[in-house]
Amino acid sequence: MADQYAQFREGDGSLEIPAIRWDEPPEGPVLVLLDQTRLPAEEVELVCTDAPALVEAIRTLAVRGAPLLGIAGAYGVALAAVRGFDVDDAARALAGARPTAVNLAVGVRRAQTAYRAALSGGGDQRRAAGAALEAARALHREDAAASARMAEHGLALLDELLPGGGHRILTHCNTGALVSGGEGTAFAVALAAHRAGQLRRLWVDETRPLLQGARLTAYEAARNGMAYTLLTDNAAGSLFAAGEVDAVLIGADRIAADGSVANKVGSYPLAVLARYHHVPFIVVAPVTTVDPDTPDGASIEVEQRPGHEVTEVTAPQVPVAGVEAGGGIPVAPLGTQAYNPAFDVTPPELVTAIVTEEGAVSPVTAEALAELCDRSRQVTI
Repeated sequence: MADQYAQFREGDGSLEIPAIRWDEPPEGPVLVLLDQTRLPAEEVELVCTDAPALVEAIRTLAVRGAPLLGIAGAYGVALAAVRGFDVDDAARALAGARPTAVNLAVGVRRAQTAYRAALSGGGDQRRAAGAALEAARALHREDAAASARMAEHGLALLDELLPGGGHRILTHCNTGALVSGGEGTAFAVALAAHRAGQLRRLWVDETRPLLQGARLTAYEAARNGMAYTLLTDNAAGSLFAAGEVDAVLIGADRIAADGSVANKVGSYPLAVLARYHHVPFIVVAPVTTVDPDTPDGASIEVEQRPGHEVTEVTAPQVPVAGVEAGGGIPVAPLGTQAYNPAFDVTPPELVTAIVTEEGAVSPVTAEALAELCDRSRQVTI
């Protein structure tokens, strides 16, 4: 069913609109998203009444970010179950909406497993749907708690690597509350440093081609009163050369078993720059982003985005009658082909540490990651 838009009231400067929430109006349960394609121009809620609407929201990046995609996937399965649609069909469509982000499939599988377990245990459709919804809600709560622990572990690592505070942190893409049930991953660490009086400057890569840094990270930094400066992605090298970067903090969409990290395209060049300039390159992600079934970086499927995201410049996607996606202002000759991978892969030898809710791994090795995942499973059990 087509998505419905509702203008949200203006806030007071803090990030108060949840990135995702389950709602049950009289006409039936819905999943409500803060439409991130419309930020920072306006804060608008996008209402999904079925799984296909959520799949479209995921593909168009109205909802995005590895942890939040996992939460959305779980809620999408619950939405299909509660509304009486085919749960397995919905699960397949949701899990395949963005192939690189492993959390999406993890969240889908968790809610689907809860649904099937309830049915096999003798429960009816209503009880099974309730089990799927509770699984989604539990994942949502767990991610919020994981976000807080990642911030704590990340700040402790910064204090260890960079004693004395006054951190100048470079970040890429968006890793804050807009991608999480809590305050985010890498951004949550920077925010913790800010609150502790230890953040001197947050350098924000604009993050081509969709400008998640300029539109979203700058939006969150401003809302939190952080000292931040926006830069073009290809200006980062100048900052390193000038000695203006103390650490790089990024998130991840998938971490292979060997420690290779898939993140928003542009992350790998930052890792190379950081290594050359002897600057810590730190990845912050929940344990669920580690995929033991993906052996190495070469095995990670990298999503390819439409070429018009590179050949055209578009404003935040405020709906205009008669204007379709891809109808931006051309910046390249008509017919120009564009190479537009959504992610790149950083090898483990360029990663100083991977910070999770269970602690930090450094140096990054397959053995250390496997031990971390085993420890996490034992805690869960």
